[in-house]
Amino acid sequence: MSVVPVRSRIVFLDWLRGLAAIVMLQGHTFDSFLRPEMREHPAFIFSQFFGGQAAAIFLFLTGLTLGLGMNRREDLPAWQRITGTLRRARFLFLLAIAFRLQMWIFAGPNQPWTGLLHVDVLNVMGATAALLSVAALARGMRRVRWAVLAGVALAALAPVMSDLDVSALPGAVRDYFVPSAPAFSMFPWGSYLAFGLAAGSALPLVKRTDWSRVMQWAALCGFGLLLAGRYFSNLPFSIYPHANFWLDSPALVACKLGITLLLASVAFLWTDYFSEGWSWVRLLGTTSLAVYWVHVELVYGRWLWFYKERLTVWQCVAASAALVLAMVGMSAAIRLLPWRMWVAGRWESARGVARQRRAA
Repeated sequence: MSVVPVRSRIVFLDWLRGLAAIVMLQGHTFDSFLRPEMREHPAFIFSQFFGGQAAAIFLFLTGLTLGLGMNRREDLPAWQRITGTLRRARFLFLLAIAFRLQMWIFAGPNQPWTGLLHVDVLNVMGATAALLSVAALARGMRRVRWAVLAGVALAALAPVMSDLDVSALPGAVRDYFVPSAPAFSMFPWGSYLAFGLAAGSALPLVKRTDWSRVMQWAALCGFGLLLAGRYFSNLPFSIYPHANFWLDSPALVACKLGITLLLASVAFLWTDYFSEGWSWVRLLGTTSLAVYWVHVELVYGRWLWFYKERLTVWQCVAASAALVLAMVGMSAAIRLLPWRMWVAGRWESARGVARQRRAA
């Protein structure tokens, strides 16, 4: 059985990440700039529904990357496999802290310090990655099963967590566990990362020549999850005393996971059979962190304050297109600037030194 060279970039995953970035950019543009009286417009509802899909895709792909990393470390001792995942979780937490600190500083001197504790998608990535680091103890299909069970548990327990009385916990801690509209939480958002971990653990077990068949099954599973999620959400009864479809329902997780699998299949089909050479969508995917970081400051920060909640639907469409073009330009600059090679060389050198120290 051939093993996927996981150190090289997998093109269709970059393309899927870029597609998620585009969905995210338009969703945040509409959310920040559309006039309040037009928020019942079908275009806004459509925009926000698909805008919420972006976070699910990013979490899924983060988990997939963790799974590929665990596969590379399978020959190491157990504690090194776990600490490798914990280092990745620590990196995500540090990114989350730096992101919130930058947003707080740029927001001005009168902003409350509690804004630094807001639980964003990067926070839940780090928290869930740390929680699932124990999956590194398993190998092969056993780890796939562990990750799937973890994803099901994180989704299924979300309505239960919503009903728990956790008022004694500090708000910043509570937001990591209890679903809420303003913040991300591990229940249920962490489930997408767990399912991605399962996919990343299974992908290296598949021969490259069999990827087409696997992606066909992924598309079928995506359709099944989407239909099942919609079916169970429309039932007149529920096993949960309270469940909010748009906040903590496992049915919504099934729908979003189904859409993610469908889009992954489309990305594979497009990049393998129709797209050749340079791709601006893939370019966005390779610089998605920078795109996320910069666009949030532009859209929600003080830079474009005179457009906040003042645009019509079509003006928001134009603003979304302009933002996408700006992010493509920024991504191209990041990928082409000469200092990028120097930074990459220094980073690889530092990683090599760290590996030698751990081996010693």
